[in-house]
Amino acid sequence: MTAQEIATLLQGEIVGDPNVEIRRVAKIEEASAGDLTFLANPKYEKFVATTKASAILVSTGYDTARPPVGRLVFIKVPDPYVAFLQILKRITPMPDPFPKGIHATALVPASAKLGSAVSLGAHVVLGENVVVGANTKIGHGCVLGDGSSVGENSVIFPNVSVYHGCQIGNRVILHSGVVVGSDGFGFAPRNDGTYEKIPQLGIAVIEDDVEVGANCTIDRATMGQTVLKRGVKLDNMVHIAHNVVVGENTVIAAQTGISGSTKVGKNVVIAGQVGIVGHIEIGDRSVILAQSGIPKSTEPGKTYFGYPAKEHLRALRIEAVIRSLPELAKDVEQLKRSLEELRNLLSKPTP
Repeated sequence: MTAQEIATLLQGEIVGDPNVEIRRVAKIEEASAGDLTFLANPKYEKFVATTKASAILVSTGYDTARPPVGRLVFIKVPDPYVAFLQILKRITPMPDPFPKGIHATALVPASAKLGSAVSLGAHVVLGENVVVGANTKIGHGCVLGDGSSVGENSVIFPNVSVYHGCQIGNRVILHSGVVVGSDGFGFAPRNDGTYEKIPQLGIAVIEDDVEVGANCTIDRATMGQTVLKRGVKLDNMVHIAHNVVVGENTVIAAQTGISGSTKVGKNVVIAGQVGIVGHIEIGDRSVILAQSGIPKSTEPGKTYFGYPAKEHLRALRIEAVIRSLPELAKDVEQLKRSLEELRNLLSKPTP
């Protein structure tokens, strides 16, 4: 593509030679002639002067009068990172690892309903009354339990298990090792110290446009539904417990665990290794920073950090005090000694 074709596709403004040919995409510090790169993080602005890329995506307000000009073509867009992803998909299409059609070893009962252009890999097992929507691709070794369903244009990578009755929406991506609908962790203690298993009678529901990373587990509800709402994105190794509801367009990073019956709001950002207790509510647009422990409900739009988590700025102030405790302890000891000396001085009789 030429720089002008890219600018037209992105509805951007071009500064420089519009006929420069772009053959690849690359990071700004590694790019060479013929590459398109981007500048989204100010920390990388220093590379603008040294990059060997032929063109660069920058924000609309970027000052292109800065050197270098002439050799490097600037394409101004509202969001350089999003624009770069669009071009990345256009210039470097992803390979399709899925076989076409239905593999001879796939087990498909007569009661299953398959839409048009469905792909089933080797040793896929569909239970009774499974429904799979049009253009959905299911990789090798996947199992869909009785009465489960997958919508249209979804992608299920190899070795995914969807338990009975669970529902997967349209344009959903489930990466390898995902388990949808395993039993929630429910055990009632008996008087003799053993446990009675609580039946897990509900289902798990994944709505449209959700992506679930490798080795995530989404438990079925004890009763009712565990739900990932539209647009949710899970990183690898995230655990969603029974009856949890995750709101629309929430993103959750790796090794986070959310305990049962917790409600997570819309557009929440949860960083890695966060632990959230059960039966609380995480407010819309909350941000929870890495390795935080959340013991109670959070307010909408606020950022939390620490264990137990507090509002971010307060947590930082507390951390600063904790780090200075050794020095404070020395000061306290010195004050105690000075006070003792003063008491001894005052206790002496006046001559």
